Amino acid sequence: MLLTLLVMLALVILASFVYFGTDAATFVISALCIAIFLFFLNFFRNPNREFVGFEEGMIIAPADGTVVIAEPSEEPFYFKDKRIQVSIFMSVLNVHANWYPTRGKVVYYTHNDGRFMAANLPKSSTENERSTIVIELENKVQILLRQVAGALARRIVTYSREGDICDENQQLGFIKFGSRVDLYLPMDSEVLVEVGQKVTGNQTVIARVKNP
Repeated sequence: MLLTLLVMLALVILASFVYFGTDAATFVISALCIAIFLFFLNFFRNPNREFVGFEEGMIIAPADGTVVIAEPSEEPFYFKDKRIQVSIFMSVLNVHANWYPTRGKVVYYTHNDGRFMAANLPKSSTENERSTIVIELENKVQILLRQVAGALARRIVTYSREGDICDENQQLGFIKFGSRVDLYLPMDSEVLVEVGQKVTGNQTVIARVKNP
């Protein structure tokens, strides 16, 4: 995508030189094209991160962003009961790569089409386009992770499939433009973050899940 964008913007700059020569319009168009490319280059950055010191039961932030929910909530689709929901909102300035939050096995995956309302709204978890992954930890506890599209997001990329073995240093997908990731944890989990806190994907420990 970035290569295609680069070629298109280069053609626009070339065309501006052909039609406007070295007039101010050419430099304005060129500056705008460079700014657009730098924005997309920054958006699609994919830092190489490794979490050190993993312990059984740790739940690590699957994405960069701000915690917007950290409270008990009904999970109506898979567990169909009350869980602790931790939601991380990603602005267009955040890294949008997503990581697995723990070690285990993917036991469920589904993708649902939906609306594209602002991702920081509570209803976005159930009404927006979303992908849902359920991971069974080594202690047999299951957690649910949901990638949720936002008002600008039009594509959720999910690499996970049922049966995959995963760990905290693997990427599970990517959401393009503003979006969020929801986690649903057992009610007895110890939550280590609070609403308004900034977290870093594959770096910030957000909870500890107890053995059953």
